[in-house]
Amino acid sequence: MPLNRISPNLRAAVIASEDARFCLHNGVDWEALQGVIRKGGEHGPSRGASTIPMQTAKNLFLWPARSAIRKGFEIPLALVIDAAWPKRRLLEIYLNIAEWGDGIFGAEAAARLYFKKSARDLNLQEAALLAAALPNPFVRNPAQPRRKEAALARHIITEVESGGVPLACVE
Repeated sequence: MPLNRISPNLRAAVIASEDARFCLHNGVDWEALQGVIRKGGEHGPSRGASTIPMQTAKNLFLWPARSAIRKGFEIPLALVIDAAWPKRRLLEIYLNIAEWGDGIFGAEAAARLYFKKSARDLNLQEAALLAAALPNPFVRNPAQPRRKEAALARHIITEVESGGVPLACVE
């Protein structure tokens, strides 16, 4: 699905949720990555610092299981694809390959399944619910959000509406 046929609401919600500094980094958000490493306990970090380019590299070229070895491949691949593709193209690819449920790949399939409409027609609430599902699409259902996902969607909406997330690179 071309990016211009995906709602600007979904573009903004996904960036706000997944990679708020997407327009500002070169594929890896080194500041976020260092923060996660610093905060990691004895069992390692409780969350990742994957950017949209890193997730795209993982989804296109690597395996899903978390490991330091995969991260070792993911980071240089993210740097290469971020250098090779404009941000709009990178986001377009990500939104077309992201998994929003078991076997539900891409924004168009997710919008049709969960909201019975095209990705082009998603409003900000629906877009935020889809973005809130991305960290764990096998458990989170955008059409039937649990309290935690609904709260996350409200936070995403606030971030988008405040204009605090740079979006110029994808407009």
